[in-house]
Amino acid sequence: MPVVRRGRATLQGRSTLVGACVLATTLLIGCRILWSQFDGGADHQGNNTFETSLNLSTVASVTQKWKVTLPHYADGAPAVAFGVSTPNGSRDLVMVTTTAGDLVALDLQTGATIWSVSFGPGTCKINNGSSPCFTTSSPVVDQSGGFVYTYGLDGKVHKVALGTGIESKTGGWPELVTLKPFDEKGSSALAMGTAKDGHSYLYAANSGYPSDKGDYQGHITAIDLASGGQHVFNSLCSNQAVHFVEAPGTPDCADVQSGVWARSGVTYSSVTDRVYFATGNGAFDPSHHDWGDSIVALNPDGTGAGGNPVDTYTPTNFQALQTGDTDLGSTLPALVAVPAGSLSPIGASLSQVGVQGGKDGKLRLVDPANLSGRGGPGFVGGEWSLVGGPGGKILTAPAVWWANGTTWIEVATDSNTAGYTLTVNPTSHIPQLNPVWNIATGNTSPLVANGVLYAAGGGSVHAYNPTTGALLWTAPVGGIHWQSPVVDGGYILLADGSGALTAWAR
Repeated sequence: MPVVRRGRATLQGRSTLVGACVLATTLLIGCRILWSQFDGGADHQGNNTFETSLNLSTVASVTQKWKVTLPHYADGAPAVAFGVSTPNGSRDLVMVTTTAGDLVALDLQTGATIWSVSFGPGTCKINNGSSPCFTTSSPVVDQSGGFVYTYGLDGKVHKVALGTGIESKTGGWPELVTLKPFDEKGSSALAMGTAKDGHSYLYAANSGYPSDKGDYQGHITAIDLASGGQHVFNSLCSNQAVHFVEAPGTPDCADVQSGVWARSGVTYSSVTDRVYFATGNGAFDPSHHDWGDSIVALNPDGTGAGGNPVDTYTPTNFQALQTGDTDLGSTLPALVAVPAGSLSPIGASLSQVGVQGGKDGKLRLVDPANLSGRGGPGFVGGEWSLVGGPGGKILTAPAVWWANGTTWIEVATDSNTAGYTLTVNPTSHIPQLNPVWNIATGNTSPLVANGVLYAAGGGSVHAYNPTTGALLWTAPVGGIHWQSPVVDGGYILLADGSGALTAWAR
């Protein structure tokens, strides 16, 4: 099992330094962050404040260090673990899940394959047709436990030894997350969070395949990593906390085709001690426990209350979103700390704000502690700000970071990339989102590391000044769909549509 030094500290949800390196919600090896899951940690803020090698002055000097061909192409983001004990000694590892269900662990310094396992489609065909099932998911590392988790095309999450690639098959593993992998795709990255009661949970989200066909009901599966027990929450027929079977079998739900497919899947807030996900199109009908085009809040173990969510936000124009295929849930709310004394529009104390994008290209501000402002699920409206996004559909996860007392939210679309600041109205004390810069370069989900913004799009990976959008460095890569870079330990890592995984460093 890996030897890990770890420390924690928080300040309004932000990372801080106290003597030696410490970090809220994320493991550290020395002063290197463990990039354990998509966008870094349970809050998915995409901000590595512990990168030291690459900065605004040095990033232009990076060069390609290695490039390898994966068994199949990967459409997500890598995860990183330092100081892993392997049969050949201690190694720093980068791990990636491919579209065909491979999980590959590579040496961070050389790109050499340390181990590889596969949980492929077998006989699974999309909508029982002719095309093999695939996934766009990303893995999660639990270095304190010595495991990495990956989505398999058999509809299960697999638990694999971090140092050897040997699968664990006891204690309920592999864990079932869908009985209909041919209709229900694992689109989102796996996620992990530790609740205030100390229980750690792994979250898997399921949606449908492209073209929105088949008998799928978007849902999440929350797995208790200590016991192996799980809870299921369905976005349609949420009063049935089970994995549905294919119609006309039972149990099933007559309503279909609402998915959970945002890149980061599920996010955990240590402020509210709740998990959040957003749904795509589908019926919004609280009387029938249907939650299409909504932000859904649950308890950390994946349960709601009385067959419903703990809380919800649904735009007043939910029917227009459904009719126009402009899913609210094309992204996940970015949870952003706000200054002390901030208020919601109803005058309630506010310590965190949710920034929610959507396929309609809008950015909304909501209160994670009271999503609709009405104190519970099933209401519509409640956002207090509706700001235009960078341009085009928002299908990405924003990056959140702080510089010189200013809170920044970096957002990308297929056509543009933009920086926004979050400020507080001095009179009303209500937070507001302000556009600052916008460039006509499309990118996937961005991240910030040591004050540099990284993103990939248009056949290139880019580094920008996050306060101006000025280009600092770029390098060509294969085609980019949903692949996102990772920056850790002085390395820029990116998979691409050609099947390559590339590393750059100084």
